[in-house]
Amino acid sequence: MGLSKERKQWYFERLEELINTYSKLFIVSADNVGSAQMQQIRMKLRDSNSIMLMGKNTMVRKVITNYLESNPGHPFAAILPMVKGNIGFVFTNADLSQVRDDLLENRVPAPARVGALAPIDVVVPPGPTDCEPGMTNFFQTLQIATKIVKGRIEITTAVDLLKAGDKVGSSEAVLLQKLGIRPFSYGLVLVAIYDNGSVFTPEVLDITPEILSAKFAMAVSNVAALSLAVGYPTLASVPHSIINAFKTCVAVSVECPTYTFEKAKPYQEFLDANLPKEAPADAAAPAEEKKEEAPAAPAPAAAKSDY
Repeated sequence: MGLSKERKQWYFERLEELINTYSKLFIVSADNVGSAQMQQIRMKLRDSNSIMLMGKNTMVRKVITNYLESNPGHPFAAILPMVKGNIGFVFTNADLSQVRDDLLENRVPAPARVGALAPIDVVVPPGPTDCEPGMTNFFQTLQIATKIVKGRIEITTAVDLLKAGDKVGSSEAVLLQKLGIRPFSYGLVLVAIYDNGSVFTPEVLDITPEILSAKFAMAVSNVAALSLAVGYPTLASVPHSIINAFKTCVAVSVECPTYTFEKAKPYQEFLDANLPKEAPADAAAPAEEKKEEAPAAPAPAAAKSDY
């Protein structure tokens, strides 16, 4: 049964009001999310004064289209192509990272249902089970190595049962149910973020100020290195050029006793105090010259021959 005319009118007015009131919003996908879980998420969002609004895509497109006709050139037009599938809006003026955490932490474990697509890889760990030996053929059908220990089936090695994107079959669903494994968890999935006219992916929120500072410092360092290499001065390279020029002046002052300047004196004093001084030329005569030459040893007498 469709919405009444009064309910549709309320929805149109409510969505326009939220667009005018809030400058930020999350576009979320609500697949496999039950009504009880949605209620818990709404209650959690009250702490940050955020509001979640769901609705049929046809009505959402109609509201946005009418709003853009009344406000031509509004950046909210970037949202229109994303209105597809089972999506909803979470309007907020609070910190985006905090609201993101509130949305993602409200997830509930769920069993693997037949025909569902696995959102993640499913691995059955090795170890004992509560299955009786009569189910050995069932495990052999799934090519799972087992052994009987104390009247129970024990899985000997880890089994890659499902890959992300695989469709859950009846055998996999029954096995996971018998093992008591609920491999999946469902909740709101962040699709995109709108912030004062900018639309970006949720991964952008993982970028911290420390990461931005490090990336900016690396970029400045690269610009300075390139500028110094080609000899083209820029704001990034000028400090390095000044330092290099100062080093050259200090080197000339240290090597030339007749030239100095105020900033070079500390370096000259440090070198004078720490470097060994050269000995005078008169005292540097080699010790060999002071020693008297020893007389040469006489040559050995030639051996006399009996012939």
